Amino acid sequence: MQLLDLHCDTLYRAYTENSTLFDDSFAVSFNKTDGISPYIQCLAVWIPDEYRKEKAWELFCGCVKLLEKQIDGTDITWCRCADDIKRVYDEKSRGIILTVEGGSVLGGDIDRLCEIYDMGVRMMTLTWNGRNELGDGIGEEDDGGLTGFGKECIKKMEKLGMIVDISHAGEKLFWDVADIAERPFIASHSNSRSVAPHRRNLTDKQFLCLKSRGALTGMNFCAEFIDKDKTNAKMYDIIKHIGYFLSLGGERCIAMGGDLDGAELPQDMSGIESMSALYERVGEHFGKETADAVFFGNAYRFFTENLN
Repeated sequence: MQLLDLHCDTLYRAYTENSTLFDDSFAVSFNKTDGISPYIQCLAVWIPDEYRKEKAWELFCGCVKLLEKQIDGTDITWCRCADDIKRVYDEKSRGIILTVEGGSVLGGDIDRLCEIYDMGVRMMTLTWNGRNELGDGIGEEDDGGLTGFGKECIKKMEKLGMIVDISHAGEKLFWDVADIAERPFIASHSNSRSVAPHRRNLTDKQFLCLKSRGALTGMNFCAEFIDKDKTNAKMYDIIKHIGYFLSLGGERCIAMGGDLDGAELPQDMSGIESMSALYERVGEHFGKETADAVFFGNAYRFFTENLN
């Protein structure tokens, strides 16, 4: 099986819990990826809403230092450009793409976009659930959308070649991004609100916008997002979300964005080791070609076309 997953919180956990990317108690452990080739994992530095200014920056820098130390001397490639991703594919090896979950890492300073890009970040989720200097997350009742600073950041990110991620965005912020973005953007870990009516999921209109823009939507495994009664959530519910997006013509824009190590999983999934079973079930329902596209091909095409 091939896999390119758009979101996990394993790096954040490794840093804040004084652990490693090879901790087998985590949902993602690079010790547990032998059956996946190639395997490329987007590793997010989550910036909680209560982290601001230097506290947010210190968290980010600590995670980057840990990542550098953890993959040094391993076969894991830090993918900074399309050629890196192609090389991981050709060699059937392993790679990571560094992302940030929360624009508060910038502390309102647009020059920090260049800093985090130089430090290896290639995708940024604009908000978490709350409000930051870029705009409002889905948890803000008084959704003001993108700020002026947020609009500046979108333009700068596109110029740098950093992917804009609108998972967690308030609905007004989503449409503000759609209005000004000139390049495809991503919902790295968001499901269908028509299948499970959670605020974190995408409306049909949002998904169709992403589809029309050549974007990606990563399937989130969070039990609360895949079934309105999270205690009943199972792997099959992820397949329902995939099937619904396929019914909207999303064959080329569905990917994996499991939110592993950042979410409560369905009762019949434990982590990265569950991916092969999910892949088999997606293949049984929709065919091997679709399964290959959802687990790897769509995301591989997107990143090789949109990273510099």
